[in-house]
Amino acid sequence: MIQQPTANLPNSDKKGFSASISYQVTMFSPQSHLFEVTLRVDGWRSPTLDLIMPVWTPGSYLIREYARHLQDFSARGEGTQPLLWQKMAKNHWQVCTGDIHSIIVQYRIFANELTVRTNHLDNTHGYFNGAAMFFFVPGYEYHPMELTIVPPYSHWSITTALSSLHSAEPGQPQTFLVPDFNTLVDSPVEVGEHHRFSFYAVGKPHQLVVWGRGNLNADHLIEDIQKIIRVESDLFGGLPYEHYLFFLHLTSGGYGGLEHKDCCSLIYQRFGFRDRHKYHRFIQLVAHEFFHLWNVKRIRPQFTTREIPPNPLDFSYSEENYTPCLWFSEGTTSYYDGLLPLRAGIYDAKTYLTYLSQDITHYLTKPGRLVQPLTESSFDAWIKLYRPDANSANSQISYYLKGEMVSLVLDLFIRSRHQNRQSMDDVLRQMWCQYGVTQTPFTHAQLLSVIEAVAGTDLSDFFHRYLFTTEELPLSTYLNLFGLNLQSNGDDAHRPPYLGVNFEMDGGKEVVKSVDYGSPAWVAGIDSEDEIVAVDGLRITARQFANRLLDYKPGDVVTLSLFHQDSLCTLRVTLAEHQPNSYHLVPVTDPSKGQVDFCQQWLGESLWS
Repeated sequence: MIQQPTANLPNSDKKGFSASISYQVTMFSPQSHLFEVTLRVDGWRSPTLDLIMPVWTPGSYLIREYARHLQDFSARGEGTQPLLWQKMAKNHWQVCTGDIHSIIVQYRIFANELTVRTNHLDNTHGYFNGAAMFFFVPGYEYHPMELTIVPPYSHWSITTALSSLHSAEPGQPQTFLVPDFNTLVDSPVEVGEHHRFSFYAVGKPHQLVVWGRGNLNADHLIEDIQKIIRVESDLFGGLPYEHYLFFLHLTSGGYGGLEHKDCCSLIYQRFGFRDRHKYHRFIQLVAHEFFHLWNVKRIRPQFTTREIPPNPLDFSYSEENYTPCLWFSEGTTSYYDGLLPLRAGIYDAKTYLTYLSQDITHYLTKPGRLVQPLTESSFDAWIKLYRPDANSANSQISYYLKGEMVSLVLDLFIRSRHQNRQSMDDVLRQMWCQYGVTQTPFTHAQLLSVIEAVAGTDLSDFFHRYLFTTEELPLSTYLNLFGLNLQSNGDDAHRPPYLGVNFEMDGGKEVVKSVDYGSPAWVAGIDSEDEIVAVDGLRITARQFANRLLDYKPGDVVTLSLFHQDSLCTLRVTLAEHQPNSYHLVPVTDPSKGQVDFCQQWLGESLWS
């Protein structure tokens, strides 16, 4: 309920005094999915107290409107005296404090979304991220604060990367020191029934914290995580933390990760560890998020916002933060998340090339790569990447995916130019020395300057073509230097002619998910959400579609019966030549010595032995 409004007064000049801020999180009824939060501000000397709830969390570039989960807001003084308050904006509350110096704010957060960037509470655990849980007080973002967590049950444990002010038994309240609000946002908390596996890597303590059940072999996984830690530490010259946590939530079909400075949050399918390829996919996720503790958490791009003057935080938590550099922060990380398990000996070079072939296939079958430049993809992450629609594949390209491809080409170019004595490894090490160690945000121009310095040549033409325009990447040219041919199934006579539709299951029906721009289906007027039910008068399902088209050849005209917005329609479609839908990296049959040497130094083993 909004109380009587007050004047929109600033928090006043804070010179000469300093307030103290503390948070308490309780969860008395976990089955309600409601966290209870108490924010206490002592030593306040202003007639109003402004409170801002973040709208997004660093690492996930979408306005998520965390305030929509907040309810039951109230404010009072030291006793029971209620204080008047009003909402100034969707995520901005203002409390009229008068001459009250100790203010207690209470509210509840609904938490029933289990992702790495949100909050989840039930009878087995509570997990929360700072951005989705806590207000900040403008002007006090860099002040130290305390966080107290009160578990609901005696057998629940608390795990977080924050430093505890005292030791506590399971089920007992525990208080943590928080240096500033950025650290609070960067330190997720897991409370409940979870398993903690402690281990050392490169001489430093780590923990794997697992919630949920599945077919995970913890000993085997920890052994491979230790390998990942070692190869990444070797790349950057050491570990930039004193201890590190891997949070892992096991669910029926989840997938994702979010990086933090001293921990990462991972979510994965509970039975995805026995199958070799699914296990490798998880290891790549681990390698990706761990790599971020350097590339993005400490080697940080300079973000811009609309705020004038600039927000005092490293980020503006109230609006979009723009950068053209996500192709490097995320895309280069994606390139290395496949390469590092190879270097760690978790899989061999042929397996790596299989996974790289899958990524190349994913890239080359996206029409949007010819529409959206890479830097624009990074800049527009806020409105496109996390909001896919039926036209996304036609109109945009992921900065993860194309960033990986550009990083691959740059790595091969630098290696070929310097006989494998320089590579993207050196770009990363240089970025770490210049910007990561000093925690100085870099601009896009500074990033490109470092790449040019390592390459030892002017790359302005390369950058213009592949970062700022949609010109096709010369993948085949550079892969061939390393003894690899990029082959497609485009010339396979046993492939069906091209229609240009992609299907998905929706409510038990197999409907059109998207239509390729310029394809026969697009020309004929087939739309997303259409349900194709027959070809030339004979019933068909999406799973049968490709086989049915094998009965036709390019240039044939077929009659499709479909439901469009519940109306039965008939369309005539002229089929086109088969389009490649998969690509494979294949070692050349008669490699030169240079190709063999280049490939072996890149991948660490020979493909021709």
